Amino acid sequence: MSDPYASWREEKQSAWLYRVVAECERGTPREALFNELAQAADEQAKIWHALIAQQGGRPPTPFQPGLRARIVAHLTRRFKPRAMRGILAAMKVRGMTLYTQHSPHPMPLQRDDIGKRHQNGAAGNALRAGVFGINDGLVSNAALIYGVAGAAAEPSIIVLTGVAGLLAGAFSMASGEYVSVRSQREMFEYQIGLERDELEKYPREEAAELALIYAAKGMDAAEAKRLTDTLMQDPERALDTLAREELGLNPDELGSPWVAAITSFSAFTAGAALPLVPFLFEYDHALPVSIGLSALGLFAVGASMSLFTGRRALLSGVRMLGIGGAAGLATYFIGTWLGVSLT
Repeated sequence: MSDPYASWREEKQSAWLYRVVAECERGTPREALFNELAQAADEQAKIWHALIAQQGGRPPTPFQPGLRARIVAHLTRRFKPRAMRGILAAMKVRGMTLYTQHSPHPMPLQRDDIGKRHQNGAAGNALRAGVFGINDGLVSNAALIYGVAGAAAEPSIIVLTGVAGLLAGAFSMASGEYVSVRSQREMFEYQIGLERDELEKYPREEAAELALIYAAKGMDAAEAKRLTDTLMQDPERALDTLAREELGLNPDELGSPWVAAITSFSAFTAGAALPLVPFLFEYDHALPVSIGLSALGLFAVGASMSLFTGRRALLSGVRMLGIGGAAGLATYFIGTWLGVSLT
């Protein structure tokens, strides 16, 4: 049976986050929906509260959002609920299908929304990519450095190896991100070119298709026709909307290839530098200091990943520490064995 105290707190946390989302959606029909969901969560919390009283337990203390909930709330206000929908869903915030239902690009609620509702679409992905980039750099370079250190190499060799691993990994990650995003953009540019030609040749048919898409999502047929007729008066906005709704393409979420490359390079470098820094200063105890910094970094990265998984930060941090620590130990002992066998 679930812990009633934990369940009560989870429902109160959901209610608090629902109201954060409603605040972000102020002035739209979604505001009322998320406020209603918040009230429903409060009612469910009352059920758990009554069960605690029935079992003779002490009443729970007044709810105060924890650190993780506050971080998620701050990010939601900064990047908007659409970009944070995965993290919010992991925090038991329901209704996120409003941002993905039937297609990754929900219909606009008003004409001014067209072309604007995706402005923050890449923020959540960028945050996730940054965390995982730091993790990749930290684990891979720590394993490389400790493998060489296990072979009893000179400090200069360890530094050279660490710097080479950092640069090789960072440039590899950056080039991979650039090629990936550039390829996606080229695909988009080709598809949007075809859509532009179709819009020029038969705009009425394109408007009729878009009206059907909106009607299938629940909009009144007459209102859908009125919206698309108004939309077609602006060819550029019409083209943007057709690409999103018919093709499922969103250039705003793809981002810039250069931004993706620089972000990936920076994140990997930040992680890879952590186990290397102590060796740059030639400390007598550079290796244990490096291990300590790497352990702290692994725990911090694991705790940050709990934002995306919904798991407890402590558990996620310990798990990442165990995985990264096992990799570092394995390479260290392999390096020790090779150093002995080659001498």
